[in-house]
Amino acid sequence: MRTFAVSALREPPFPARRHDTTDRLAGESTAWALSFGLIDSGHRLSRLRRADAAGLAGRAAPDGPVDEVRLLTDLISWLFVMDDACDEDGLGTAPTRLAPVVADLLDVLDRHGDGPGRPDDGPLGAALHDLCRRVRARGRSALLLRFVSRVRDYLLALLWEASNREHGRAPGVAEYVQMRRHTGGVHPSFALTDLALAGLPGATARTEPTLLALDTLAADLVCWCNDVFSYSKERTAPDGHNLVTVIARESGHDEIAALRVAAERFNEALSAYLTAEAKLLAEGDPTVHPVLAARRNWIRATYDWSLVAARYA
Repeated sequence: MRTFAVSALREPPFPARRHDTTDRLAGESTAWALSFGLIDSGHRLSRLRRADAAGLAGRAAPDGPVDEVRLLTDLISWLFVMDDACDEDGLGTAPTRLAPVVADLLDVLDRHGDGPGRPDDGPLGAALHDLCRRVRARGRSALLLRFVSRVRDYLLALLWEASNREHGRAPGVAEYVQMRRHTGGVHPSFALTDLALAGLPGATARTEPTLLALDTLAADLVCWCNDVFSYSKERTAPDGHNLVTVIARESGHDEIAALRVAAERFNEALSAYLTAEAKLLAEGDPTVHPVLAARRNWIRATYDWSLVAARYA
């Protein structure tokens, strides 16, 4: 599938870069996951190493302070563990099985990283509390609230996936595109990437429709790039939570045609992104420039990481 993706997806026209400490952070983040019991020393450890969370984070924040890139790496590791628990270990096969876990994690989020963890948090909850605690310690309350909100969206979207699996329900393309923005865990990752930036636009600029639309386009590009690269692994999954699968099902296209449609959707969105970015740059507000650079890095990072990560090999 990598051969098709490289030939069909437009390469993002942004510099390919990587943080100097990426290799070191990979070991530190794996040790963090082990310390909270997110993984053991067997299959799950190997699976997390293949996912290469540090490789993705190091490309997404190539200039970030080391501590902030480490925090982003740990979040991505946590998301990979949660996704694998749902998709491969059976946690997400039914909402009745997943719901108690999500409820416990929502309780962790409600604490906003305040105080020590609780003995009954469990590995996923304890690690999530640690992430919230570290974000809280940065003293940027707006980003903490945004991060917590976005993780909450991600968890509730996992219940949507589980409900689809339980009922053998296939979402349409429009529904899938909307929910994929949340199941992909992209927005919490954007929040922690922004935490590494020295300056951010104020609330007025941050909620401007053009910047909000650009954020949505960036999230779509990250998710759709992932879907095309990962399709060979996910094509046999019965739930069909992949852009290529939902396009094929809704349109009646065969596999190759659906892959081409998915790739063209990515290419058109990338063109729209570049147009929206140019408009924002032309407006002359320098406070949005760091955010634009961060989103460019994420789009490019996903493409480059997908080329080399063993997660979808």
